[in-house]
Amino acid sequence: MMTTLVWIGGIALGAVVSFVLGYLLRARQAGHKLGSAEREAQRLLEDAGREAESVRRSALLESKEESLRLRQQAEREVQASRTSQIAAERAFQEREAAFNRRVELIDKKERDAKRQEQELARREQTVDERSNQLAALLLEQRTRLEKVAGMTAQEAKAQLVAAIESEARAEAARLVADVRENAQRNAEREARRIVTIAIQRYAGDQVSESTVSVVHLPSDDMKGRIIGREGRNIRSFETITGVDVIIDDTPEAVILSAFDPVRREIARQALERLVADGRIHPARIEEIVAKVKVEVESRIHELGELACLEVGVHGIHPELQQLLGRLHYRTSYGQNILRHSIEVAHLAGMMAAELGLDQKTAKRGGLLHDIGKAIDHEQEGTHPALGMEVAARYGEPQPVLEAIGYHHDDYAGGSLWPVLVAAADAVSGARPGARRESLEIYIKRLEALEKIASQFPGVEKSYAIQAGREIRILVEHAQVDDARAQGLAGEIARRIEKELEYPGQIRVTVIRETRAVEYAR
Repeated sequence: MMTTLVWIGGIALGAVVSFVLGYLLRARQAGHKLGSAEREAQRLLEDAGREAESVRRSALLESKEESLRLRQQAEREVQASRTSQIAAERAFQEREAAFNRRVELIDKKERDAKRQEQELARREQTVDERSNQLAALLLEQRTRLEKVAGMTAQEAKAQLVAAIESEARAEAARLVADVRENAQRNAEREARRIVTIAIQRYAGDQVSESTVSVVHLPSDDMKGRIIGREGRNIRSFETITGVDVIIDDTPEAVILSAFDPVRREIARQALERLVADGRIHPARIEEIVAKVKVEVESRIHELGELACLEVGVHGIHPELQQLLGRLHYRTSYGQNILRHSIEVAHLAGMMAAELGLDQKTAKRGGLLHDIGKAIDHEQEGTHPALGMEVAARYGEPQPVLEAIGYHHDDYAGGSLWPVLVAAADAVSGARPGARRESLEIYIKRLEALEKIASQFPGVEKSYAIQAGREIRILVEHAQVDDARAQGLAGEIARRIEKELEYPGQIRVTVIRETRAVEYAR
């Protein structure tokens, strides 16, 4: 028991000793660490002081450098300001000197102007005095001349003016005649060259043809079948087609009469089919006419498209193409209007190429120039006016409208397109074989030409020659002088243009002869 207590007390004592020794050891270590920390803190404080001193010195140096830089910049700015001020003062001095010189110059000019004004006043006074003296002298001389001549100044002036006027008119007439002759000679030569080239280049077929209005029958018995029982077949046919059927004593033929060529063509084809089929009654007539009408309308549109393709004109409105196709069934003096329009388009294009104009516009105007003839049976007005209106409705350009509307008249606007198309139209209509003209109409035209020329005063005789292409007029020498002869030719030409219709152009030639007759006895 005792031993145990001793053992426990020894353990407790050892524990106490160990605790005390540990505490002392830790206290010593803490002292060592505290000293080291104080030394480190002292070292850091010394380093911080040195670094702060270095930063202070650097900041001071930088501030001195910045102050120096600002001072130098300020000095430069002051120097620049002084330089600009000096330049401004120098420029001001120069301007002031120039201004002074200008003032001196103006003063000098004013002095000169005053001197000139005084000089002019003196000269004006002198001129007035001399004018008065001259007027007095002229009055005195005029009085003397009137006494010598036996007439007043007004009478002498009128006589002098009349003489000068007569001489001036004669001279002007001679000059006009010379200029017109030279211009006509050159213009005719160039125009003939261009037209000749166009005719040579164009190799078109003859377009003269007859309007078909007769349907041939296999026998005269067919006439009765066409008429039908109590005339019902022929009445139905005329009502449906709008064409008059004339059945007379003409052997094996029936005549169709209609104002509209398209309806006449539909009636002709329908009647030929009915005759070939042999079944002629109202229902069959209506059926055949309806089929033929569709076919003809299709053919009309096809002909319009083919005409545009043949000429090389694109972009024409379909309605205008339809009207072009209708021209296939129109004729003028036996000439097919569609073929004539195609020919005019080609000729106008060739002449435009020679003149340096736009070929496409010329062809377009030539192709559409007679488009109004497709509707002139249905509307009031001339075919140029109708054609111009319908072409404008479908957006044709202004040169084409002018060519359509004025190809038979003088256009005040001065455009060349109507003249070009009119020339091509005349070439197409006047070439041999293009049109047919009855003998009666031909003779009447020649007589009308001679009659118009004979109505003018001073005309002795007139002769229509070259198939009506020229009229030669013999005038009386005593009544018509050279100047009047030229004017007379123009007046007769204008009268012919106004009163007659003719293809191409008519040349008017006035001949004035001077004959001296004497007898030897």
